[in-house]
Amino acid sequence: MAKKTEMLTLIETFQEFKELKNIDRMTLVSVLEESFRSVISKMFGTDENYSVIVNPDKGDCEIQRTRVVVADADLEDENTQISLTEAQTIDADFEVGEEVSEFVDFSKFGRRAILNLRQTLASKILELEKDSLYNRYSEMVGKIVAAEVYQIWKKEILLLDEEGNELLLPKTEQIPSDFFRKGETVRAIVDHVDNVNNPKIILSRTSNSFLQRLFEQEVPEIADGLITIQKIARIPGERAKIAVESYDDRIDPVGACVGVKGARIHGIVRELRNENIDVINYTTNTDLFIRRALSPAKVSDLKIDDEAHRADVYLKQDQVSLAIGKNGLNIKLASMLTGYTIDVYRELEDNVAEEDVYLDDFRDDIDDWVIEALQAMGLDTAKAVLRTSREDLIAKADLEVEQVDDILSILASEFADEAEFQKFIKK
Repeated sequence: MAKKTEMLTLIETFQEFKELKNIDRMTLVSVLEESFRSVISKMFGTDENYSVIVNPDKGDCEIQRTRVVVADADLEDENTQISLTEAQTIDADFEVGEEVSEFVDFSKFGRRAILNLRQTLASKILELEKDSLYNRYSEMVGKIVAAEVYQIWKKEILLLDEEGNELLLPKTEQIPSDFFRKGETVRAIVDHVDNVNNPKIILSRTSNSFLQRLFEQEVPEIADGLITIQKIARIPGERAKIAVESYDDRIDPVGACVGVKGARIHGIVRELRNENIDVINYTTNTDLFIRRALSPAKVSDLKIDDEAHRADVYLKQDQVSLAIGKNGLNIKLASMLTGYTIDVYRELEDNVAEEDVYLDDFRDDIDDWVIEALQAMGLDTAKAVLRTSREDLIAKADLEVEQVDDILSILASEFADEAEFQKFIKK
């Protein structure tokens, strides 16, 4: 039997490791047995005639070796064979051909064997730790976790969970307005887990799944399955639209998600750095779904091309800016939510829609900062600018007279009809 004090130290080490790394005792016992066998096999070329018994409750380990009795002159391998003379010192009744089992003191194998055992154990434990971490977080993909900021780098943030495991939140997975300090607790979803060399747990706060999980936490009806989130469109930190559906006619899905006086949705908005969230009723009726997606704008008419997945939307003059939204976010999210490319047209007095062109389409001819200045005035299309007085453009967009004339000329030239061209040129 190996010295109990030495074996006890080994077992205590494993018990500590189990508490820290959450690895079950049976697995640790198996690792200990495999480690002993690995070292024995390296020393003697085989471990088939050895039995390793680990008792973690008693804190000891027994190694038993079985050898075949051979005549003294036939002894060739002392590891697998025992001479008749030596066997009879153990028991005088032993004869050639019988098996002798005896306990082995592992410490007598020498210092090198003990060092090899420790190295083997360390290697196997490290592998166990990696596998355990990978398996645990692989099952948590898509779930929200909370972790503490440990170190902040330029391209990512290193966080530690409750057990001290390292998690990464890349800059690309952070909301643009996110700002964290060391020691602060961060909530995010487990986006994916890489396991090339070491488990690498990647978190995300920009994923649509993060928004969905937040709603599941805040809205009991969603967690209970009474309300389902059918679709999500999101521009992280700016704005989002979600389409919800209720399986109970008595439940208003939009009202349930928003809560009384916005109580439920306010917590989500704060978590997402004041991201504006629109909640709409989902429907399989494409026409109605597009109309709802463009909320708060009220659509006058709608023409849908299902094959091309395009929709031409006609609105009154005062609804166009609502449909497009600030910096074009509303129409962009509506397109993302419905899966249709949406083109907006202003409705004429005779109900004939006229074509218009978004300012973003003129970025090759007009400087970006000029377009952004015009959009900041709420002017998102060419004709919206052409209908605005020179004085307002000069004053509110901070432009020179020559710049305004050049811009108006570029925008007006987009309309082929000469009468239309002259109509919008400001004299």
